[in-house]
Order: sequence, then structure tokens, then C-alpha cells
Amino acid sequence: MSSEWCEYKIEDIAEVRSGKRLPQGHVLTENKTEYPYIRLVDVSDGKISKVELKFLTEETRAAIRRYVVNSHDICLAIVGHTIGMVFYVEPEWDDVNLTENAARLTNFSNSVNSRYLYYYLLSQQGQAEIISRKVGSAQGKLPLYNIKSLKFLAPPRATQDYIVQILDSLSARIDLLRETNTTLETIAQALFKSWFVDFEPARAKADGLEPEGMDSATAALFPDTFEESELGLVPRGWLVKPIGDAVECIGGGTPNTKDPSYWEPAEHAWTTPKDLSGLQSPVLLNTERKLSTLGLAKVSSGLLSAGTLLLSSRAPIGYLAIAQMPIAVNQGYIAFPSGGELSPLYMLFWCRQNMEGIKARANGSTFMEISKKAFRPIPALVPSANVLFAFANVADPLFERLIENERQAQTLTRLRDTLLPRLISGQLRLPEAEVMVEDVCA
Repeated sequence: MSSEWCEYKIEDIAEVRSGKRLPQGHVLTENKTEYPYIRLVDVSDGKISKVELKFLTEETRAAIRRYVVNSHDICLAIVGHTIGMVFYVEPEWDDVNLTENAARLTNFSNSVNSRYLYYYLLSQQGQAEIISRKVGSAQGKLPLYNIKSLKFLAPPRATQDYIVQILDSLSARIDLLRETNTTLETIAQALFKSWFVDFEPARAKADGLEPEGMDSATAALFPDTFEESELGLVPRGWLVKPIGDAVECIGGGTPNTKDPSYWEPAEHAWTTPKDLSGLQSPVLLNTERKLSTLGLAKVSSGLLSAGTLLLSSRAPIGYLAIAQMPIAVNQGYIAFPSGGELSPLYMLFWCRQNMEGIKARANGSTFMEISKKAFRPIPALVPSANVLFAFANVADPLFERLIENERQAQTLTRLRDTLLPRLISGQLRLPEAEVMVEDVCA
């Protein structure tokens, strides 16, 4: 490490301030105002998400006006199991308010790039420093004075800026791939809803119109009349049947975790719902644990083929992903392999569309669970084979592109996470880091 590297204490290079609890009698609103209120549940992958964002009213904003977070601030969770969560305030979030469960670092000196410090706090070393400053054995808290005393090493400002540039370039590529995947999912889900929920092509034909955005050959596959069914009016000739009659529903199990012969050598992918909890796209590319051949023989699912859809059936219900490798599952899943009347990709969108009804059939005292016995009778619409084939012709290429994007995103994430500790410790020279990035991105 160069002698030019310096040790800094956070209180010497930035102000440390708390968030603010809503005053008694004040509530958040879902109606969009000029004053977003950032909660920890609004943070995903180190960034503020707009998905479930809530807002302050004019009156509440006035009551907590001085607790404003500005762009380029760094925020840290300071309560309970969320301690260690770090997120950066991007320019689009300038002048927002922050929950009392987080602190913020603001007004940085010119000697430190706040983005560099953000990456340091995300690193294994930074996380260890944060966790070591937690107090309390039960809920646990991270006092502001313990944040202020946190020390870190940093190179000269110009070198910090260059390190940030390298890491940000990787993050930007990852973000672009994930944003593209969100768009691809949205397109496929919208197509599913149009054809199989709202019946737009069939309704257009029933009204004597040509379905929009569809060639004549595809349009000819849709009926132009409707008939009554258990699910109400559906296109004539499409069937309603228990979902268990249209697809195979498979469960799994867990071999004895105390018997190493079931786990070593680690040969076969085996998944629990935990593997799906942090996925950015509905694609499972790897698993935390693997089974030996002896262990695989103890799992009722056996080894399911690549392309199997996984639905977590408990703790919680509703995680969804399509496995990209042969896989065995534990007892927390209902799995849908290929070969049924409805493809795993069709079932992915069907499950999303019907998740409220799926969860309504769950029961349990310790935690809610949807059993295969309760799942199989759910009535499902089974369109004609020709329409399903036409849907696959559109949706499959979208999903293949999504899978490839997710592979690239995970490769870039691994590279970023590999470079991060080496760059911020001075173990890796910048030219070497540039070569590694170019090799992966070429």
C-alpha cells in the first residue's frame, strides 16, 4: 500500500445526523407529494426504490423540515437486524426525508469522495467495522457516536475518484441489464394478461374487429365467441380444469443435515426458498448448497430438469424462479417441470396473476403454507394448444434474453465484489483492475 494512503475518522470528514420519527398524529400518504419519506423497506440492493414509496403531507414536512437528506449523502441502518444496510442518495433523491431507523453522513470534506466511502462501507471490512460498533444484545442499535468514530483508509482524492469510476462503471452496466430485464418481464406479463386474462384478441374478434398488434395468422387462432365456465365467460373451446390436471406439481425434502455423506461430495444442485429471496430476475442460476448422489436419493423430487418453475410454498409463499440447471428441491417448494399442458414460463405468469388466490388457500399455525393438495384443485384456464404455442413463440425469446442478461449481471457483480476489497485496500493497482474489467466486458 502506498504511503500516500491516509487514515480518516468519519467525524473528521463528514457530519453524522439522525433521521426523524414522524411526529405523533402525523401519517404518511400514498398520494404523491413533493416530499418523499425514505424508509428502510424502500431500499433494495443499496438503492432507494420507488415501488412502495410513501410521502409526507405539507404539514408533516414542516414539522420535520431540518431532517432532510441530500444527494450524495450516505445512509446507514441503525436498528436491529437491518444494521449493516448502507445506501447512497442519488441526485434524483435530493431534498428528501429519512426514517428514524437510519443515520446519514453528509457535508463531506473535499479529501474524501462520498462514493468511495460508500463502497468501503459495503465491503467486507466496512461491514465488519459497522457491526462491531453495534450495542445491545436483543434488538441492537448503532449509536451515532460509534459511527463517528469509525476509521477507514483512503488514497489521495484523485485515486479515490478513479476507483469510484471503475466500480461505478460496473454498477451502471449491472443496472442497465437489470432495467432491461424488468422491461422484458413487463412485456411478457402484459402479453399474458392481454391474451389469457382480459381476452383482448378474442373480444376484438367478437366485436368484428382485428386484434391490435397481431398478424392475421395469429389472430386466426383465437375464438370469436365466449362460453360460460367455472371462471366466468372464457373464449369458446378453451378448457377450465384443476391446475393439477394441467401440470405436474412436485415437492421435495431435506436429507439429514448432520450426515455429511448426504452433502459431500457436493454434486447436485439443491435449493431452498432462501435461494430465491434475493433474486433480481425470476431466474435461478446457482444454489447455496448441493447434495451428494446419496443425498439426492433421499429427496422425493429427485433431480428435476433445467427449466423447472419453482414456487415457494411457505416462509414465504410466492417466490418464483425458473431453474437453469437440473435441480432438487426441499419441502418449501411446489415445482413445475416441463411436459405438462402449460409450460413453466406460462405458469410463471399464471402464478403471478393468481397469487392472491394461491395464498388464500394456505393454512398453518406456525407459518402459512400452500400444500400440493390444496394447490392442485385451483381452477385454471387452459387455452388451445395453438394459442399456447403462439404465446411461447413470443415469450420464450424474451425470457431467453432475460436469462442471458442475468448471467451477465451476475458475472459483473462477482467482478465488482472481487475488485472492491482489493481496490479499497490498495492490494490491486488500477491498471490491473482496468484490464480485468475490459476482459469481462469485451
